[in-house]
Amino acid sequence: MITDDNCNITLKSVYSCPSDEVPKDITLPRDWSLSWHQVETLKALRNPDIDVIFNTAMTGDGKSLAAYLEVLQGEISAIGLYPTNELARDQEMQMNRYIEVFQPLNNPRVARLSSAELEIYAENENLRKSAALATLTSQREVLFTNPDIFHYLHRGVYLIPGDSPDKLWGRIDKDFDLFIFDEFHVYAAPQIAGVINTMLLINCTNRRKKFLFLSATPDTEFINKLQQAGFCCAEVNPLEQNKYQFPSNLEQEQELRNKNWRQVSRSINLNFIPLEPSFKASEIWLRENSNLILEYFLNNPGSKGAIILNSIAAVKRLVQFFKEILQPHGLTVGENTGLSGKTAKEKSLSCDLVFGTSTIDVGVDFKINLLIFESSDAGNFIQRLGRLGRHDGYERDGEYINFGSFTAYALVPNFLVERLFLGESPVLEKNNIYERPFFHIKIKEQYRRINDFRGYYKRWGAVQSVWLAYNLNHKTVQTQYAQSSEKFKKACEQVFNTSLGSVRGRISGWATEWKSLSGKSGNPIAEDAYSFRGSSSLQCGLYDLTEENEAERFKTYDLPGILGNLDIEMWTEAAFMRTLKDACRDGQPIPKGRFEYCLGFMKLRAYREERLNWKFIYPGELQPIADLWKVHVLTGITVWQPDNSYIREINKRLKIQGLVCYVLHRPVAEVRMRLRLPMHFQLYPICDQYSLHDTTAPYCIAFGQSALLLDTLAYTFKSKGDEIWIV
Repeated sequence: MITDDNCNITLKSVYSCPSDEVPKDITLPRDWSLSWHQVETLKALRNPDIDVIFNTAMTGDGKSLAAYLEVLQGEISAIGLYPTNELARDQEMQMNRYIEVFQPLNNPRVARLSSAELEIYAENENLRKSAALATLTSQREVLFTNPDIFHYLHRGVYLIPGDSPDKLWGRIDKDFDLFIFDEFHVYAAPQIAGVINTMLLINCTNRRKKFLFLSATPDTEFINKLQQAGFCCAEVNPLEQNKYQFPSNLEQEQELRNKNWRQVSRSINLNFIPLEPSFKASEIWLRENSNLILEYFLNNPGSKGAIILNSIAAVKRLVQFFKEILQPHGLTVGENTGLSGKTAKEKSLSCDLVFGTSTIDVGVDFKINLLIFESSDAGNFIQRLGRLGRHDGYERDGEYINFGSFTAYALVPNFLVERLFLGESPVLEKNNIYERPFFHIKIKEQYRRINDFRGYYKRWGAVQSVWLAYNLNHKTVQTQYAQSSEKFKKACEQVFNTSLGSVRGRISGWATEWKSLSGKSGNPIAEDAYSFRGSSSLQCGLYDLTEENEAERFKTYDLPGILGNLDIEMWTEAAFMRTLKDACRDGQPIPKGRFEYCLGFMKLRAYREERLNWKFIYPGELQPIADLWKVHVLTGITVWQPDNSYIREINKRLKIQGLVCYVLHRPVAEVRMRLRLPMHFQLYPICDQYSLHDTTAPYCIAFGQSALLLDTLAYTFKSKGDEIWIV
C-alpha cells in the first residue's frame, strides 16, 4: 500500500520518565512504579495553593491513573466527566480494575450515570429524576458521568417548581472533592463557557475544590480566563520538562528500560495518502486499494486494524464492502459507531478490522498495529494517530499474538502533503525519521487552521451566568448565598468581559420578539445559549433496518444528514414508540427521552451511494434578515428536494417550527472557506422566493448553537458589509 509519491516517514518510539521520588504514604501494587507526571499531578492535587491542574502528558501515558491515584489511596472522592457515555463506561471498567489491583482499604464505591441510565432508574423505581439523581450519586466515592448532566444539574433542569435551586448541586459539590475533565480538547466554545460558569459557581458557593483537566493539547485561552477569575492554575507538562525520550535504536531502548522508563508508543511507519478534498475521496481510495489492505493482513498474520473516517454513511457502506472481500479469507470486519450494548461492543472488539468515526476503544481495548484514518484538523490528526502503537500485541485463545510492526496511513487533503513534503522549503523529508514533538509541531503549523470562536465567551458565555445568578437569588436560598451571589456576578463579568445587566436586557428582548412572533411565552435563543450542547429542532427518530441487533436500531439523526445520505421511509410516532417499548438492551428497556421532541420518525433502509442535493427555502425575502447581522427565530422554513417522495410530510411539520438561526448572504462554500469553519460545522444552503431557481443557493443558514457561533464571528469581525470577511 505505497503511493507513487512515497510520502512516508518513520516516527520514533516514545518512553516516559519514571519518578525519582514517590511519596511515602502512597501504596502501590507490587512491581508497580509511577511516571514523573503522575507524581507531579499528585503533588499538585495535594498542594492547598493550587486550584486547577492541567496534565498534558501524551496519549497513552497513564493520565487516568494520575487522576484517580489519590482516590485509590482512600483520601478523596471524585467526579470524572467524559464527553461521551462510551468513554465514561470504559473509564468505569478501568477504575474497577484499578480497585481490584490496588485493593484500597476503603474500597471506593463506583457509579456511572448517563441521561439514559437516569431515565431507566427513575422509571424502574417510580421516582422523579431529581430523586433518582440524588439516590444514584449519594454514598459514592467515584462517579463517572458526562459534562452535560453536570451542567444541567447546576442549571436546575431536573428540579420541579418549588425545589431549592441547590437541591442537587449543593449536595454533589460538597460531597466530591475533585472534578476531572477528560478529553478536554474536544470541547467547543459553548461547552467551555459552560464549564467556566459551573466552576465559578462551585468556587463561589463552596469551600475550595480541585479541578483536573486531562488533555494533550491545553487551551491557553481557557487557562487565561480561569486565572482572570482568581483560580491558581498549574500545568504538569512532561514534554517541557524533558521527561520523554525518543530512542533511535534497540540499544537505546534497552538502556531506557533498564532505567525503568516506560514505553508509551512504539515506532510507527506513517504513510501520507494525498487526496482531493472531495466528499467521497477517502471512500473511493479505500475501495480501490482494498486488495492492498487484504494483502497486509495476509502478509502479517494476527494483525488488527482500524479505519477511522469522518462520515458515518461511508463507514456503513464500507463495512459491507470489506466484509465481502475479507470474510472469504477468514478475516472479520465490524464497526464501533454508536455501540450501546455490551454484546455489540464485545463483538466489535473481536474483529480483525474495525471501522468507526471515533477512537472509542481503538488503541485501548481494541489493540491494533494497522491504522488508516481521516482527520478534520491538526488536533484531530494527532489524537487519532495516537491510538496506534500503544501495545506490543494481544491475547487470543490463550495465545499471545505479538505485533511485529506498526503501520499508519493518513488520508489527508493534497494541500497538506504539498506543504509538508513539496515546494521550495519542505518541512519534512520523505523516508526520514522524526521525533513525535517535532512532527506534531509541523502538523499544527501546516494543517488548515480552524476558527476557535474565542469571541463566543464575551458574546454568549454570560447568558448562562445570568441564569445561574438568578437562581442564587431564589427565595429559598437568597439569604444563604447573598455573598456568593455578588461574588459570582463579579467573577462572571470579569471573565466574560461584559455586564450581566446588559445581558439580561438582551435576554428580555429575545423573549419579547418570540412572544410577538409566535404568541407564546418562552425564549428559544436563550435556551440554546443556556444549553451545554444546544438543542436540535431538526432531530428525527430513526429505526435503522441496516443494524442486525434490534436494540441498536433506535437512533436520532438530524434532518440535513437524512436528506443527503439516507434512504428512508416515513413512520408514525406511535409505531416507532410501540416498537421501542417492546425492545430491550442487555435486559433493560431502551430510554425514550431522547425521542420526545423529534421532528419526525422514519425507517432507515440504506445509506445512499451518492449524496442527494437539497436546500432550505424561506417563503419571504432573506436580504432584510441577513442585513440585520443577528440571531433570529424564524418560522416557515421548508426543504426543497423535488425527487423526495416524503418531503411534503416533513415540510408540514418543519414550517411551523420556530428555528433559532443565523443567515448570511453568501454561499455555503465561501463562508466555510473564509471563516475557516470546522469540517462538521452545521451550515446549510438556503434560498428565498427570489432565488429558488439559482444553481447555487446565494444564502447560507446555521441553526441552534451553530447560529450563536456564527453570530460570534459576525459580531467580532464586522461593522459594516464585507468587513465580516476580514478574519
